[in-house]
Amino acid sequence: MNLHDWIDELCDVLDIEAEADEGLLMDLAAIARESVHPAAGVVTAYLLGWAAGEQEADPEQVERLAAKAQGLAEAWDRPAGTREDPDDVAVDLDELATAEYGDEDSLV
Repeated sequence: MNLHDWIDELCDVLDIEAEADEGLLMDLAAIARESVHPAAGVVTAYLLGWAAGEQEADPEQVERLAAKAQGLAEAWDRPAGTREDPDDVAVDLDELATAEYGDEDSLV
């Protein structure tokens, strides 16, 4: 099964009518993850979906929303690869993922 099939099956299970451009989502998630925070990719994709649903966005509108999110992520002032202040982060998601699943690369 590939990602497109997963999306189709997940939409069926969640009982939603949705089209998802997996390439757009993966690119946006990667930019947010690298520019903002390791968990920002997942959160950004989720919030993009929320915004698209709330605005009943067509595919072109979703692309415009994604471009806005990408612009924000690319302009984020935290340099890629730096860590948050430990006092500002309740859970280090990188360490949690590595501890629970082993290699970080297996999560992609």
